Amino acid sequence: MTALEKATGDAVFKFEPFVLHVLCRELQDAQLLHSVAIDSGFRNSGITVGRGGKITMAVRSTHCLEVPLSHKGKLMVSEEYIEYLLHVANQKMEENI
Repeated sequence: MTALEKATGDAVFKFEPFVLHVLCRELQDAQLLHSVAIDSGFRNSGITVGRGGKITMAVRSTHCLEVPLSHKGKLMVSEEYIEYLLHVANQKMEENI
């Protein structure tokens, strides 16, 4: 809270979702991993094939959170709300684990 009160610009609370990149030897391996990821609830997962044929499977969670806290140095939310955001972010971290 002290740092937020001293901020002169914009402050944002941001929680990034889980991301796991897996280099796969065969497209079939990536497709199998993709199916498992989707079935496990990682809906933002996908397969990328690079120019050199490198096959990368990205397992991505949807558990993200981005909330502005201050604007031009003015705190826009209460300390109680920030504590709530921390609780929500910690729950999302547990879901990632």
